Amino acid sequence: MNGLDTAKTYLITGGAGFIGYFLSKRLLEHGARVIGFDNLTDYYDVRLKEERLKNLMQHKEYTFYKGNLANEEDVTNVFGEYHPDIVVNLGAQAGVRYSIDNPESYIESNIIGFYRILEACRHYPVHHLVFASSSSVYGGNDKVPFETTDMVDRPVSLYAATKKSDELMAYAYSKLYGIKATGLRFFTVYGPMGRPDMAYFKFAKKIMEGEPIQIYNNGDMMRDFTYIDDVVTGVVNILCNPPREDDLGAAYKIYNIGNHKPVRLMDFIETLERCLGREAVKEYLPMQPGDVYQTYADVSDLMHDYGFKPDTPIEDGLKAFVAWFKEYYHY
Repeated sequence: MNGLDTAKTYLITGGAGFIGYFLSKRLLEHGARVIGFDNLTDYYDVRLKEERLKNLMQHKEYTFYKGNLANEEDVTNVFGEYHPDIVVNLGAQAGVRYSIDNPESYIESNIIGFYRILEACRHYPVHHLVFASSSSVYGGNDKVPFETTDMVDRPVSLYAATKKSDELMAYAYSKLYGIKATGLRFFTVYGPMGRPDMAYFKFAKKIMEGEPIQIYNNGDMMRDFTYIDDVVTGVVNILCNPPREDDLGAAYKIYNIGNHKPVRLMDFIETLERCLGREAVKEYLPMQPGDVYQTYADVSDLMHDYGFKPDTPIEDGLKAFVAWFKEYYHY
């Protein structure tokens, strides 16, 4: 576990979300105290978030605080009451395409909300702030694999722009106020109890219901699909290992967390079809605004610092997802 300190209190925003749930579960299983913070937005089916929460609430070391990241009082209250040692900011408005239709929700959650977290960490000092960024920050970069040292100043969606902004804000607060901060660029996280707004989840539902699935760029896309258990292991390794100061005095670091093995979209769909035991009806469409052709994580820093890299094969990950999916939705 790379030195997980179970005596510390962990605050996880987006605590009822996909990654937040599995991270909380892992920490609780090791005896840590976890404070979950979430506003249970209806961006996707709230019943799934409530199901995750119900599971977490069975642990005596778990406390749930319902609040809005963008609300200063909510954030100040949870820091003031629980004085977390380690903060994991996973609360955000996710999704690339949704940002085209609902830009304000991204500014509120991802910019103002993260600013509230940074201010709280400033006034209620923490041991380490770990925050979610995204592979989307790489935009349309042609060079692969994507390295954390690559230039990422050409976002192709507002979502990507907000995540890059978070990284810049965190660096500034680290430099100015001594907040030790680590940003994690997640690459297409999938698995059981995942997000229904993501393509693999939508595909599974439509395949089981005999509806056509929409395949963008005529199927010519590649994604670095990363299984949830690998993501959680990567995060847990980092939690109690804040970065050292750089030459400007900022204790700040960025990691990619991805499977470092892109899968062709059509191969992914074929694997999902095999796991579901059904063939998809396919509708081919052009590339959508905000989408990118491929994602591919360089995880050499993760390997160097923690001796770990995500490695769950897509076949294993999708098999686990489908087993849960069929049971949960009674297919």
